[in-house]
Amino acid sequence: MLNKNDIIELKISDITAEAMGVGRYDGMAVFVPMSAIGDCLRVKIVKVQKTLCYGIIQEILTPSPTRIQPDCPVYAQCGGCSLRHIRYEEECRLKNRIVAENLRRIGKVELQLPPLLPSPAVNAYRNKAQYPIAQTAQGARGGFYASRSHRVIPYSGCALQPAVFGEILQFVEQFIDQYHIPVYDEERHQGLVRHVYLRRGEVSGEIMLCLVINGTELPHCGQFVRALTQQFPQVVSIQLNINREKTNVILGRKSRLLYGRESISDTLCGVQFDISPLAFYQVNHDAAQQLYRTAGDFAQLGPEDVLLDLYCGAGTIGLSLAGQAKELIGVEIVQEAVDNAIQNAKRNGIKNARFLCGDAAKAAQILADEGIQPTVIIIDPPRKGCDTALLETIAQMQPEKLVYVSCNSATLARDIAVLANYGYQAVRCQAVDMFPRTAHVETVCLLVPTKKILQE
Repeated sequence: MLNKNDIIELKISDITAEAMGVGRYDGMAVFVPMSAIGDCLRVKIVKVQKTLCYGIIQEILTPSPTRIQPDCPVYAQCGGCSLRHIRYEEECRLKNRIVAENLRRIGKVELQLPPLLPSPAVNAYRNKAQYPIAQTAQGARGGFYASRSHRVIPYSGCALQPAVFGEILQFVEQFIDQYHIPVYDEERHQGLVRHVYLRRGEVSGEIMLCLVINGTELPHCGQFVRALTQQFPQVVSIQLNINREKTNVILGRKSRLLYGRESISDTLCGVQFDISPLAFYQVNHDAAQQLYRTAGDFAQLGPEDVLLDLYCGAGTIGLSLAGQAKELIGVEIVQEAVDNAIQNAKRNGIKNARFLCGDAAKAAQILADEGIQPTVIIIDPPRKGCDTALLETIAQMQPEKLVYVSCNSATLARDIAVLANYGYQAVRCQAVDMFPRTAHVETVCLLVPTKKILQE
């Protein structure tokens, strides 16, 4: 029996979906972060449970052939990346295997997955950053939360972000220090500046800065806007996001424009989009184009198809495919995102699209009342996946094809198993890497009516 603080020698034989290496010691599974399959390690046990325990690396005795030297000075502390210590080719292989295992184990689906589509860029691919601000001995500093905590690791040089994001963060830090603006203290719920939130259009180069504050006004606001836009002319939108709640949620519901435009623009799959602070937009532009092309390939839309895009956000997936269908109907519960989607359709001259604000059940009732039956449905839910009621509603619409875009293959597999009970079967899956050097991976899955497969 292992005890806390024991030192053991361990060989890593597997890796989990959370990027934890796994080895076995006297029959007990030992989970070790920042380890790689094939590592021989000296490990210190830090937590013991009945059937498993957790350890940290004390010494690498023999490194895995896939191990590389991490290129980030705060990698061991920051909770952002989890796979910077292995080769990217190995990361892609592991992610594809994890998707396949989830489909088989949870979804009861036996599919031969093609190789994962790697991200065109491994570094500087993110077009969005959310930096929590903390008060340190050196002044106000932004950075990233340590893994499984809200302790801020100060750092402005993240390799996943474009360099200009770090430069803007440093500008904000200096401004806060110069004018002695209080930084938010999460435990006491006091102070003003909570987060620096940045978005950037990959094609346009336009940048939006949102300061998330525990209040309604920013001291010395005029000086801030003038100095920031002079130093960074690509910043075309500066907003205050008001979040006075005692919550872990980063953004509040209201934003107030300080400078420029309400949104920034970008072009994705040949379609121009306006992106507001609260609207969903994929963080990896080039990989998102791969993802959407895959969804379009699975959908195989024709001129008579009615496409229903659930969780449509600002309309990115649906509008990129609208030209291939008779009609596009997008559904989104966030009104600001729906407004963006409507404007995006107008901006691109897309006249066969409309957008509804509400949930899927409400949309289904509206379409049923109008006598409209979607032939293809695309869903792109959050990580928690879909609830059973939504899956039942989708099945009741009886689409000829359901294209499920997922950022969590475990909940995707769970929902596939539920959809099988409603008469839909997964026939194609493709993993797409949207988040290199992290444990996350996107999956596109095509489901069709089981009776159609039987007829064929």
